[in-house]
Amino acid sequence: MDNRPIGFFDSGLGGLTCIAPLMRSLPNERIIYFGDTARTPYGSKSPDTIKNFAREICDFLLHQDVKMIVIACNTVTATCLRDLQARFPQIPIMGVIQPAANKICADCDETSQIGIIGTKVTIKSKSYEALIHQKRPELQVHGLACPAFVPLIEEGIIENEIMDLTIRHYMDNFIRYYKIDTLVLGCTHYPLIRDNIRRIYPDLRIVNPSEEVVHRIHQVLENEDLFADQRSGDHTFYASDLSENFVNMINRIFELTEFRVAFKNFDLPTV
Repeated sequence: MDNRPIGFFDSGLGGLTCIAPLMRSLPNERIIYFGDTARTPYGSKSPDTIKNFAREICDFLLHQDVKMIVIACNTVTATCLRDLQARFPQIPIMGVIQPAANKICADCDETSQIGIIGTKVTIKSKSYEALIHQKRPELQVHGLACPAFVPLIEEGIIENEIMDLTIRHYMDNFIRYYKIDTLVLGCTHYPLIRDNIRRIYPDLRIVNPSEEVVHRIHQVLENEDLFADQRSGDHTFYASDLSENFVNMINRIFELTEFRVAFKNFDLPTV
């Protein structure tokens, strides 16, 4: 047993979507979350910049004595997972792409037309395609970058016509041309617009990596004997820019009475 917290981080508030299913599945676990809201979005930045940010955040989480780090960000997973695992071998570090790729491999067949939507960096990396084709080379996988989604979501522009029009702008031709029937939300921000996508494209099967990663977390906790037997303290949510949107999104996603929001600034420039 290990009552230390689990550390999560994301480029902003999107990684919060990973935490809600974890809390339902493992209520004894305590969470420390870091959202790099001052430097979001990561999806248009260079891989070297993203790696510098991710290393810095992992250092911060390790100083909070976390027992595991979950990269609650597809962009960071695609660019930094192996680098972070090599740099911090003393602690389990996992990303969100492999669990979702496993779900696709288990549930789809050669007739499936699989769409991956994500940031420019995630789509350019072809990380989903590589992992899926390692196990199922016959599967048809198509990627689409949707760079405007994250800034809109970070601003809370979700349940309105602007978001619906943006979704249609990116996805109408993509879904029609490739006859997409299975859609992977390849950014942890995107579950926050899942209802919009489902309403606009009701026939799509949607795979949410924010939910799939919880199964992998459970496996690692079991294998490493890291389960908490009780929650020792409040959940803590750090942000590099403690905006009203960040606090509002915590209240939107969770029904929590015992949590703390805190500010953590870094010396690297906001770019």
